[in-house]
Amino acid sequence: MAELFRSVINVMSAAAIPLFILVFLGWGLVKKVKVYEVFVEGAKDGFNTAVRIIPYLVAMLFAIGIFRASGAMDVVVALLSPVTNLIGMPAETLPLALLRPLSGSGSMGLMTELMKVHGPDSFIGVLASTMYGSSETTFYILAVYFGSVGIKNTRHALPAGLIADLFGMLGAVFIVRILFGV
Repeated sequence: MAELFRSVINVMSAAAIPLFILVFLGWGLVKKVKVYEVFVEGAKDGFNTAVRIIPYLVAMLFAIGIFRASGAMDVVVALLSPVTNLIGMPAETLPLALLRPLSGSGSMGLMTELMKVHGPDSFIGVLASTMYGSSETTFYILAVYFGSVGIKNTRHALPAGLIADLFGMLGAVFIVRILFGV
């Protein structure tokens, strides 16, 4: 059963991005949209947005650096590791799960370190990469994008984003445990 599941996942992942691109190009042709021109216009807008978000990005990266350097991450990991052991999540991946909503580059560094230590094809390596892809940099998005357009009250965005991150992490643990037969 796990081998069939693994085969289906491999086929789907190999076809997903090319199929996604073809669907967008095809939809653009059907709707008679000049896809290239619209893409270039969006890239121009993206550059302007990038310039506007720089102050928010610097502030967020500074706060993350303080959090990690203060040792607060280690305290939080120590407090949560009994819970993660109950669901079969290795303690080594907990810092990644905690840092991912805060920082894409910081969590990428942690994921890379896990792969160097345990190997990319190990349970921990596959789990780390799946966790990375199954979650988002929620605080980064709220700080940078909401800040760049002047939104002060994020309302339900933070709880919704963190709940989505939690379920992404739990789903990653569940799927990788199925794939590895653990």
